[in-house]
Amino acid sequence: MSRIAKRFAETRASGRAALIPYVTAGDPAPGVTVALMHDLVAAGADLLELGVPFSDPMADGPVIQLACERALAHGTSLRDVLAMVAAFRERDRETPVILMGYLNPVERMGAETFAEAAGAAGVDGVLVVDLPPEESDELTGVLARVAIDPIFLVAPTTSSRRLEHVTAAARGFIYYVSLKGVTGSQALDPAELGARLSSIRALTELPLGVGFGIRDAQTAAQVARVADAVVVGSAIVRLVEQFPEAPDQFRAAASALVREMRTAMDDARMAEAPAPV
Repeated sequence: MSRIAKRFAETRASGRAALIPYVTAGDPAPGVTVALMHDLVAAGADLLELGVPFSDPMADGPVIQLACERALAHGTSLRDVLAMVAAFRERDRETPVILMGYLNPVERMGAETFAEAAGAAGVDGVLVVDLPPEESDELTGVLARVAIDPIFLVAPTTSSRRLEHVTAAARGFIYYVSLKGVTGSQALDPAELGARLSSIRALTELPLGVGFGIRDAQTAAQVARVADAVVVGSAIVRLVEQFPEAPDQFRAAASALVREMRTAMDDARMAEAPAPV
């Protein structure tokens, strides 16, 4: 059983929704990332999503675009990101780590070389935003050889036929994009979200994580009522801008936000649980 599958089995058994914070590797500086990852786990993260900086992050809104620019200004490369995961693994062998990024850096390294390096570093899942599942056989094949889960996005506009491709190719969990927009968007309809997740669950037993538009603890709690996992990115990354020259304060603020979300999510699930007989 992979670390991702094991973690979701644990959260399901305890009646919790998993919390998956996203941070951009190398932002606000490369030396901050590994310590921040440990901070987020201590604050209540169940899995971690680590963004690979890219010059044209088309699925991301301005907050994460700026984070990528800051990380790239520090020279953060894909190999640097893998080194950060390896450093994280020196202290934490349990928390699943998912890389999220775009195809170009993987192609430049080579799919097989990337998969081998990612497996050696301790990566558990890979989400390549601009890789359609219909064209993913090469990468998913080499990832399978090193026991890394390929994770794919599903959007509100995803057709039933496309959904079949995604559920066939995905492992670990499926990432549902809750909004028709980029990361950091604001509007989210919990009722519509619940109905859409129910329709996807009819096609797969994989856990469903929801991201985009999770801006605060209240939104995280709403999503936790209907999803297996809550993914939060821009709300955390935005804090870098509040503490541009104070990485320790940024780490403390990011931890506080994750801790607040963890509490709100757990409270929401407890409120939904049936009363003991």
